[in-house]
Amino acid sequence: MSVSPLTGNLSLNPFTFAPLALGSIKPLGWLQDQMQLMSDGLAGHEHDFYPIVSDSRWLGGQSEYSGLNEGIPYWLNGLVPLAYGLNNDRLKSQTGQVVDYILDHQQSDGWLGPEVPANRDIWGRFPLCLGLMQLVEAEPSTASRVLPALYEFVSLMHKMLAKNVGYEQFWGRVRYPDMIITLQWLYEKHPGNSSYRLLETMSLLNQKGLRWADYYTQGEFIFKDLDTVRPPITDRSPVFPYVHAVNAAQGMKAGAAIYSELCTAVETMYSLSYLYQTLGDWQFADGCERAAFNALPVMFTTDLWAHQYLVVPNQPFTYPLAGPNPFWNTGFQTPNYPCCTVNMPQGLPKFLSNSFVQVGNNGLGHALLSPARVETTLPSGNHVSLSCNTTYPFGDTLYYTFTASAPFILNLRVPAWAMLYEIIASSNDGSSPKTYDSSWFLPDPHTGMLSIDLLRTGTVEYKLHTSIRTEDRGNSTISIYHGALLYALDVGYSDTTISDTTSDAKQYPLRQGRIPPQAHDHIIINTKPWNFAIDPSTLAYHSNHTSSSTDGSIGATLPNPIWAYEAPPSYITAQGCQIGWGIEKGLPARPPLEGERKCIGKVTEVVLRPYGSLKVHMAVLPTMDLEKGKE
Repeated sequence: MSVSPLTGNLSLNPFTFAPLALGSIKPLGWLQDQMQLMSDGLAGHEHDFYPIVSDSRWLGGQSEYSGLNEGIPYWLNGLVPLAYGLNNDRLKSQTGQVVDYILDHQQSDGWLGPEVPANRDIWGRFPLCLGLMQLVEAEPSTASRVLPALYEFVSLMHKMLAKNVGYEQFWGRVRYPDMIITLQWLYEKHPGNSSYRLLETMSLLNQKGLRWADYYTQGEFIFKDLDTVRPPITDRSPVFPYVHAVNAAQGMKAGAAIYSELCTAVETMYSLSYLYQTLGDWQFADGCERAAFNALPVMFTTDLWAHQYLVVPNQPFTYPLAGPNPFWNTGFQTPNYPCCTVNMPQGLPKFLSNSFVQVGNNGLGHALLSPARVETTLPSGNHVSLSCNTTYPFGDTLYYTFTASAPFILNLRVPAWAMLYEIIASSNDGSSPKTYDSSWFLPDPHTGMLSIDLLRTGTVEYKLHTSIRTEDRGNSTISIYHGALLYALDVGYSDTTISDTTSDAKQYPLRQGRIPPQAHDHIIINTKPWNFAIDPSTLAYHSNHTSSSTDGSIGATLPNPIWAYEAPPSYITAQGCQIGWGIEKGLPARPPLEGERKCIGKVTEVVLRPYGSLKVHMAVLPTMDLEKGKE
């Protein structure tokens, strides 16, 4: 949605697809497994032992990694959808305790947080308010406490913005769309007598924020490799607020993504799901799935007790990098910087909560394809319960069963990469099944949605077809995809767990006896050569599914954890050879130019696996014509 200028119509544009209330969608299959691993892992236990949560300044403690005081707000923004997506009482209790303390300690002028007036910056309130918004959606009984607190804070924020106070740092000025989401929600669902103030506050945030639309223009946007920009970009450079990847991921809601930090992955997923709901362009949903099934899982150890701070496409090892700026990348507490430890829980839970959407008055849409069940009442009054059983994106078929109080319209998104598709819709009234296919039944050209009229009970089978595709990455290098999954060179791995060595361990000491035994830091290195070039003409797709489960049928199961090494049931092979390829600053340098590539070993078969299952990997591969090289 967007706000019209205050000089004109004070109204909000409608969503293309309206979101459903948090808690109305529950995970199934591999998605439920992954979210349960989150609950059992680091995300579900930070409240127990991680100082930035358990000893937060927000809760009367002493720990925080930044004067922005964003730790607890980030954490709450992710834990609320995890708790209610799983309906987990332990996690609900954690979020309830934190919210109760924060509301009990709201300052007399409406300020939420531990800061004194002279040190206030509104940015840290943005994710906090998103967490509170989600809590009211999932637990309406909390509205009587949460809403008055939000009204008081908005009133204070409005005054601060009018006086240009608390909005000077660029963090809030580039990430303001997150706050506007909460204000829009209040305006539409709980306006009270504050409608005008809500709209004016949105306008002030927008007017005083940095202009994303101005940066994404031909004359301002930096199109070349940022590493080649001279003088080098630093945190003092005018463009830094825009090229900071997490800023870009959050600023996308204003009109942007790069994958780097774990924070970038989860913020990109949320922004793209929001953009699909608001604008309806199907590229946003495709991009959200690409991040969820690739950029997100590669960041975590398979038990979800540790994570990487940064991941790059060509990363055959992850270990401490020495030098003037030592860098530690993989750990359970604070690899390099703490923000991702507290921000990462929102990734899959928000993917789940945005996977189904309301379409019009009597329609339900599957926007982000995944195994889940939804129960909701549409604006028409029609109560719909629907389950999607699938192994997608590892399989190619989605099976739906549904019951509704009246006929309704099911909308299914067709990914842009799907070459062909078929749908069989069956009703339990004895009528013959209806068959639809891509030769004549076409999706909406803007949203990518197929609309199917359904009766009150029945089933739908939705089958997608695709093949290997490659995307150019410059200098005759490619990335390789099949469906929604990115495939990377399998370089093997050796994982060594060690005691906590992060630089912040002394600043935020963990209490011995409270550290779960599963919590470790990691050094992960390759056990196979990484310096390969491949011949793309030899790429071949393989699946380990049995014939009864290749299509992701209802009875099919996947390994748990699905993102463990060799766990996904598909892989790609190609012919390739090792080439001369050096190391620069601790990682593979740019590949040699195409004309300088020569095999330094025999041509051999190489294996590529889903990127998310390879914590060390090579995902941007140089190409060679190996047949030509034989001449």
